[in-house]
Amino acid sequence: MEKIAFGGSCYWCMEAIYQSLIGIQKVDQGFIASQSAPEEFSEAVIVHFNPDEISLEVLIKIHLHTHKCTVNHSRRDLYKSAVYVFSEEQKKKASQAIIKLQEDFSEPIVTSVFSFESFKASEEIFHNYYYNDTEKPFCKSYINPKLKKLLTDFSAYTRKEKLSHIQ
Repeated sequence: MEKIAFGGSCYWCMEAIYQSLIGIQKVDQGFIASQSAPEEFSEAVIVHFNPDEISLEVLIKIHLHTHKCTVNHSRRDLYKSAVYVFSEEQKKKASQAIIKLQEDFSEPIVTSVFSFESFKASEEIFHNYYYNDTEKPFCKSYINPKLKKLLTDFSAYTRKEKLSHIQ
């Protein structure tokens, strides 16, 4: 198993996205700080994955396509568009992947690659937020469209049984 961390939208959304993919063992949601700014935490998830089932590059592509990776909106302090890496090798692969994936977008990608520093888990009540009750208004309004995108654009990597309720 390997791990990588992502920030970009709320951790409820990111958790549901990665829980819906093959090769994912677990997703930890909470707040992450990087080595470059250890005092600045933003919402993020740590994804534990099997690289034999889903590659780091595919995970990064999914990350970029399921949040506003080209927008520096006013909430980027809390929702930093980021890939948090755990090694120099991951840092190199993540940076190369973002450069390569720029061709998928008409605007410049604002997502940065940071070295992971620390993690604060969210409250237990928020864990598995989407799959505990997919009928919540937030889930229907914000998470379902992202999961529909997974089914449309990344179907080969999805756990279809988990997404069978998505129309």
